Amino acid sequence: MKYLPLNKQIFIDNRKRFIKEMKPNSIAIFVSNDEWPSNGDALHAFKQNTDLYWLSGIEQEDSMVILFPNCPDPKYREVLVLVRPNELKEKWDGKRLRVADATAISGIQTIVWLDSIDAMLQTWIHLADTIYLDTNENDRKSTAIASRDYRFVAEMKANYPLHGYERAAKIMHKLRAIKSKEEVAVIGKAIDITDHTFRHLLGFIKPGVTEYEIEAEIYHQFLRMRATGPAYHSIIASGDRARTLHYVSNNQVCEAGEMLLMDFGAEYGGYCADLTRTVPVSGVFTKRQKEVYNACLHLHNYAKSILKPGISVVQYTDKVGVEATKQFEKIGLITKAAIKNQDPENPAYRKYLYHGISHHLGLDVHDLGTRTAPIQAGMVFTIEPGIYIEEEKMGIRIENNFWITKTGNIDLMKNIPITVEEIESYMKKSSVKRKK
Repeated sequence: MKYLPLNKQIFIDNRKRFIKEMKPNSIAIFVSNDEWPSNGDALHAFKQNTDLYWLSGIEQEDSMVILFPNCPDPKYREVLVLVRPNELKEKWDGKRLRVADATAISGIQTIVWLDSIDAMLQTWIHLADTIYLDTNENDRKSTAIASRDYRFVAEMKANYPLHGYERAAKIMHKLRAIKSKEEVAVIGKAIDITDHTFRHLLGFIKPGVTEYEIEAEIYHQFLRMRATGPAYHSIIASGDRARTLHYVSNNQVCEAGEMLLMDFGAEYGGYCADLTRTVPVSGVFTKRQKEVYNACLHLHNYAKSILKPGISVVQYTDKVGVEATKQFEKIGLITKAAIKNQDPENPAYRKYLYHGISHHLGLDVHDLGTRTAPIQAGMVFTIEPGIYIEEEKMGIRIENNFWITKTGNIDLMKNIPITVEEIESYMKKSSVKRKK
């Protein structure tokens, strides 16, 4: 790992939280993600199952976490399963975790090698009444591939058909949505790296620079500050390309007079930052660009004022939609007649703002959490309204990350330049420094 070791108490506390939710005399088993093949003999970069990581901090492939709080032998109430180190394989693929390394990261005292777990696991399962198994229940998932978690479920049910089974993911949805202050501190580190990178970019952007050069600067800054890398594929979209929400080609020239939408965030210690800013390529907003940008910033600030415990994401989105309707009429995008005659299922503002306003953020960029239940203190959300105008070949989005408190929220990105004046001033100062 590139990042500095995290406090293992994060993972110790997370396991305690999960165990409290388990039924009596039950065992929970979590398996790591697959190593996915690319082409030839190549593999995609390994990405750990975030539920397993949340419980252990372990990023290594072929790992398992087993929780059996009622095990008669206290030694095996928490078990971390790892691949046994092999000197010959390590000459090719690098060092694998030893017992002391794994315990230092996870706080789990009992480490069992993968090649000896089957017999032990069978004994524990025979003692248990209920088995918790984990699958990907992220509402946004979209894959037809039978990943390791689903294959493991099928294997367990075939081998132990008379046990009761429970969904670990249902508990994970509840627990992972509420971040501890220690987890938020790690998110804060990812945000600090993202902040530094954004300020660097304000001195780098100018007419004629390419989107991929900007993306390269992001990677460079992230890695030199010990981030794992980008939390997701960076969106660097100048001009009309900013209207494509998941534009990832990043291969065009940024022209004078255009605005540049940048949606990027660092990953640090497994946790994600998610920032969006839209800036003028030439360093100064035109009158119209400023008008639309300020309307978007108004929506951002309005959303910030109502994102608090008790409201659901659906209710909150509807309220922002009402405010967006007012703003879009004010800046000449929709008329009173269009508002009066709008379809309630497809309101007029949706022509210019066609995505959600917020999502949960954490180990996954689109983290676990509900849309319909009331928001709770401890959750972390993005706020990211946008305005996309096809007729003007313009796209603007403004995004910060917020930690929900008992009475409101804390803007974790409050120090990052966001107003027209702040952005123009920073770009001007950076331009002067660049010329010197």
